[in-house]
Amino acid sequence: MTNTENKTTAGTEGVHEFSMQYGGRELACRVVKEGDKLRVSIDNTLFAELETHWDGTITQVSGNTLPESNIEFIKKQVLGQDK
Repeated sequence: MTNTENKTTAGTEGVHEFSMQYGGRELACRVVKEGDKLRVSIDNTLFAELETHWDGTITQVSGNTLPESNIEFIKKQVLGQDK
């Protein structure tokens, strides 16, 4: 997956904006990080909430079901972590 520049430093609280591949298209992704919650908006049409855990894993707790590859991409962009 490719992305445009995320102007917010990985791992920090606040709004992270970047683009990512979803459904074969390059779409805008906006993630608001507050504590262990990540509120995801993709192209202002898909919404999900993710939760980070102490061991670095992420689970989806609500919203449109996201593919695991997109969750991992969001994790890398917002938290600066690979797997």
